[in-house]
Amino acid sequence: MDYSENTVSYTTTNSYATLNSLTSQTKNVWIVLHGIGYLSRYFLRYFDELPPEGNYIIAPQAPSKYYLNNTYRRVGASWLTKEGTEQETQNVLAYLDAVYAAQEFPENCNFIVLGYSQGVSIATRWVAQRKIKCNQLVLYAGGIPNELNASDFSFLKENHTKVTTLVGDTDEYITKERRKTESKKNRASVCRKSRTNFLRRRARNKKRTHPKSSIMNKTLVLENELVKLVPLKKRT
Repeated sequence: MDYSENTVSYTTTNSYATLNSLTSQTKNVWIVLHGIGYLSRYFLRYFDELPPEGNYIIAPQAPSKYYLNNTYRRVGASWLTKEGTEQETQNVLAYLDAVYAAQEFPENCNFIVLGYSQGVSIATRWVAQRKIKCNQLVLYAGGIPNELNASDFSFLKENHTKVTTLVGDTDEYITKERRKTESKKNRASVCRKSRTNFLRRRARNKKRTHPKSSIMNKTLVLENELVKLVPLKKRT
């Protein structure tokens, strides 16, 4: 079989969702990157109890949509897979660049980048490769990609970026060995002067740390202002 795999460039269109309005009263602008199996408009529901007048939230949409189960009713999406990761990463970063360029916001706003689960790998790649100057980087229940190292994030120190990692202590995907590995990566790269919160679930089962749980009832310090991430309602 004379097989070859080729590539072609073309223009595509993707959506993104926003919550609240960007006004002169806005203090915090968020870019929040959802995990695998989400749609951006539903992910935004987890931020709807932040004070609307002070917080403008932008939720980019992962490009690869699929049905979540055999009923063919619920749809989720993925940012990347192990197939063609390098090329797909560049496609995703180009999309995030376009979202960022389309959303002009005042420089006096606190700019926060948050990644959840698979969204952590996207957040860290985007921030590192594009040298995004954010006031705070929040890494929630996800890992830093292996190809990134300390030098990729050295500019964060110069920018005085605050980095917070949130990890569930009963997360079924975070074994003791992986926790050690991720802690080393955090200390060696973006989290040299950050704080890591190990969050205890109240549920009896050891399911993956999820935004629906009480772990978002935390307070992040943003430029001398306390912005509370409220307990998130259970959604169906």
